[in-house]
Amino acid sequence: MADAVTITTHDVVYAGGNKKIHYLAAGPSSGPLILFIHGWPGTGITWKRQLEAFAGIGFRAIAPDMPGYGKSTARRIVDDYCQEAIVEGMVALLGDTGRDAAIWVGHDWGAGVTSSVATQHPEIVKALVNFCVPFHTIELGWEGFFPLINRETYPADKYEFGQWDYMKHYEENFEQAVQWFEKDIAGFCKAGLQRSSEPTSRFSGATATTRKDGGWLGLPKPPPVEATGPPTLPPDVYDSFVADMQNTGIWPGSAYYLHHKRNAEYNGKAVSGGKLTQPVLFVHATRDLICDTKTSRLAEPMRQVCSNLTEVTMATGHFPHYEQPGEVNAAIFRFILEELPSEWPGFWNAGYTKRKAHI
Repeated sequence: MADAVTITTHDVVYAGGNKKIHYLAAGPSSGPLILFIHGWPGTGITWKRQLEAFAGIGFRAIAPDMPGYGKSTARRIVDDYCQEAIVEGMVALLGDTGRDAAIWVGHDWGAGVTSSVATQHPEIVKALVNFCVPFHTIELGWEGFFPLINRETYPADKYEFGQWDYMKHYEENFEQAVQWFEKDIAGFCKAGLQRSSEPTSRFSGATATTRKDGGWLGLPKPPPVEATGPPTLPPDVYDSFVADMQNTGIWPGSAYYLHHKRNAEYNGKAVSGGKLTQPVLFVHATRDLICDTKTSRLAEPMRQVCSNLTEVTMATGHFPHYEQPGEVNAAIFRFILEELPSEWPGFWNAGYTKRKAHI
């Protein structure tokens, strides 16, 4: 039986000592480095099943509380959450590991961050793995995803911003949008982490009519915890995640949505034009109606700029690593073995020899 994986906690201070990133680490310090970057909402602990799985076979696995979350700096300062500021934190995080490059795994806004890192600093990315949000989309601001809306599902005359109407709600009524979540953070977290089912329609009414409804779901506050079933995260992870969200509130993490123009200017200046030659893995989630990569053209820009792209599809909602952690981990394992075997633990020193018998 394998030894239990120990997860340790660390902090890195950056930005002249004004900011801190708190992160979890597991696995041998000399193992190949893989970084797991969460999105909205999340904290490092939500990657626990990945930390344990990857550390258990010899990777050095790290998951930060992103700026605005958990025990990292979570100031109510809008400028802290543009991609340029976030990437500064990610470079500091990598530097604190003593390495100069890693495999980067991102989900949701975390995928926007890993995409920004790959765009601005391709030299520190050995491989890129994004869930749900393709490379070369959200990190480029509105123009990175707005033109790719499926207009058969969302006619422009009725749903100008398609399933992304909720993002416009953030821009126009940020305080109102955030206050809705903060009326019952635990209720919101639990409702958002329900197991998905096969949708009967590709229309995301919850996010395409946010402004028309006067806010989220047309409800005065999130549903209470007793109104929803068990979340997809394990109980200990879920409890820790909710406590983190209650500590920081929803405001800091939601401020990531306020920088589309600034992010476009920042990532539009990439020397490479945003093209990637490193191995890239993208995980589609077929039941994800917001980041709909199966019936829209959302994945097309990624396919045009990534010269070594692997795609895998999961029958899950927006959180494939919560709903199908084993399958997701296996997909990443296979990707690394096939596309980046030098980053597999023990690749150089295990004495692996293959012989074929001549009969």
